[in-house]
Amino acid sequence: MIFVLYAAQFAVLLMLEHRRQAHLTAWALVILLLPFIGFVAYWIIGRRPAPYRQQTKYPSTSPNESERHFSTNQKSAENQTVCSAIHSSAESFGDMKERFPKLMALIANSPDFLLTNGNQTRVLTNGEETYDVMLKEMSKAKHHIHLDYYTIRGDATGQLFLALLTEKAKRGVEVKIIYDGVGTLKLGSVFLEKLHASGCRTACFAPPFRSLLNRRLNFRNHRKILIIDGVTGFLGGINIGDEYVGHDPKLGFWRDTHLMVKGDSVGELQHLFMEDWEAAAGEAMDRQCSNYFPGHSATGDEKVLIVSSVPSVQEQKIVEVLHSVLMAAQSGILASTPYFIPDPIIAAALAMAARSGIEVKLILPGVSDSKLVLLATLSHVQDMLDAGVRIYRYRKGFIHAKVLIVDDSIASVGSANLDLRSLYSNYELLAFLFDPKPINKLRKDFEDDLKLCEAIDPERFVRRSRKQKVAEGIMHILSPLL
Repeated sequence: MIFVLYAAQFAVLLMLEHRRQAHLTAWALVILLLPFIGFVAYWIIGRRPAPYRQQTKYPSTSPNESERHFSTNQKSAENQTVCSAIHSSAESFGDMKERFPKLMALIANSPDFLLTNGNQTRVLTNGEETYDVMLKEMSKAKHHIHLDYYTIRGDATGQLFLALLTEKAKRGVEVKIIYDGVGTLKLGSVFLEKLHASGCRTACFAPPFRSLLNRRLNFRNHRKILIIDGVTGFLGGINIGDEYVGHDPKLGFWRDTHLMVKGDSVGELQHLFMEDWEAAAGEAMDRQCSNYFPGHSATGDEKVLIVSSVPSVQEQKIVEVLHSVLMAAQSGILASTPYFIPDPIIAAALAMAARSGIEVKLILPGVSDSKLVLLATLSHVQDMLDAGVRIYRYRKGFIHAKVLIVDDSIASVGSANLDLRSLYSNYELLAFLFDPKPINKLRKDFEDDLKLCEAIDPERFVRRSRKQKVAEGIMHILSPLL
């Protein structure tokens, strides 16, 4: 009887995880080492997510069910215009269709992608500059401030935000804050009480206990979004906390990248915030409110593509866009990521580019906020080195920037790491940029980072200790669970 139950664990795992081979292998090892206990852990936190529409039910603002997803319908209509422009207006989109044919075809054939044209962007380097600009822009708010963050801390940095947000709420500005239930687990109740007392409204995205009961504890909202009056938006890798300005005694200097946008793309961020608010707070926002989607005075003409993702095997929007961009590379790929546990498709694209003679440079942390994740990251280095990818380890502190630059023609900034968690288990967000100004700034920052890096010597790396290789091998198998 025990043998039957033992075998049944693997049968159920195979049936549920046959589409995710890496997860199948990882959980099989866990169950092999911890029979029954490992299976219970898998059943609670490891099961693959259902399709997005089955996960989240949004309250309707209209009795007509077809109007429930107003933003999706609106985006589809807008996207048709953009698609027509892609196919017919060479002047408007230049050589983008020829330069990135797969990406443009992906945009043209999917209502989920909207390439906006009238934007101004500013690349923000590190926490101090980002917070200074954020606080300055929030101080100008007249109607609303919307925040959607993985981590908010009650430390000195958090207190700066608390003071401004409570002041704005007392003056009648609508302040809504979404925080992830796990990422903001250590935020004290006093902080939230002060927000509520001033009139701010908060919503916890996937509270831990409820997520545990619903078997969704593993699927976190990792986005970092700030929207001010529907005209200014922020996204990137920086949460709200002292460590992002270098006050973590373990990690020291914190290197990160954030992005400020003004123009048409802010509406995309607003749609995402509304979806997250409806999921977290259980109430619908007025998607036709002109104050949420006002006309803007942005004079720029930068093109920005906002790409979001949800926990799903079926919907892999970020993976699809990243793959199409990487496969279009002709001269160079520059990437920095704090966690490198790539999807096989992404790993193959990077390796293929390097083997094709394209210069591929990858910056990884020298120190990490997780030793286990660092071991998993290093377990993928040998394959990349063998393919000809040049890999560097950042030595000034901890690099948390999530940046990709391809041929100086397209770049991405956002919350998604090049790891399986970001690509399949989290709610994530990337902005793809096509204008030379922000791309040149990102490239300059990348080149400055390289000066603070140590290149990994392939010959020396292959001679690392057997103990190190064994540890990396174990974490390589378990990496999908991190």
